[in-house]
Amino acid sequence: MNRPLLILFAKAPIAGRVKTRLCPPLTSAQAASLHSALVQDTIEMLSTFSASADLELSSDSAIEAWPEMTVPRSVQAQGELGARIFHALAGALTSGREIVIVLGSDSPGLPSSHISALLESGSDLTLGPSVDGGFFAIACRRVHAGMFDGVRWSTEHTLDDVSRSAAQCGLKLATGPTWFDVDVKDDLDRMLEMPDLPRHAARWSANYREFRSGAPR
Repeated sequence: MNRPLLILFAKAPIAGRVKTRLCPPLTSAQAASLHSALVQDTIEMLSTFSASADLELSSDSAIEAWPEMTVPRSVQAQGELGARIFHALAGALTSGREIVIVLGSDSPGLPSSHISALLESGSDLTLGPSVDGGFFAIACRRVHAGMFDGVRWSTEHTLDDVSRSAAQCGLKLATGPTWFDVDVKDDLDRMLEMPDLPRHAARWSANYREFRSGAPR
């Protein structure tokens, strides 16, 4: 059980409940299908670590989505995001893992080298920053009950708040390479301009471009 554990947090791909800040320009169905595509791509990328790490898909409810993805599943704890992340980190470390990473599921084309950098960090807590002031992943070797106290989740302050709170708890902190999340229209535009998207996001993008080109102007 001392192998690293990679936990992918993902909401159920239900229209009207995921990626709502992208509506408009997306319809709720398009936003849900984008979310589903990003989850699939992230699972495929994380699966490249199968020789050295275990993978788990943790959803906000018991779901049957992504049946083609043969990966162990769990349901997140109840509560706000910080409580759910803490529960996942603490549970894995208590079970004997030396390091556990909790990742979000909305970072298109996230390089595997970014995950490698987090795994190689020897700090108690290592954050993978996102360009919007949050983080796409958090790697942990040691937890503290107050490590997320006062964090303003889903804001431009999230990364700084976690860094401050962790330092106050005496945790050794580091940061890894930066990437981006798809949360708002500007993020979507950035994704659509990427020339080398992984296959599910690339297919979604092609379908979306076709939809836009055929839509009334």
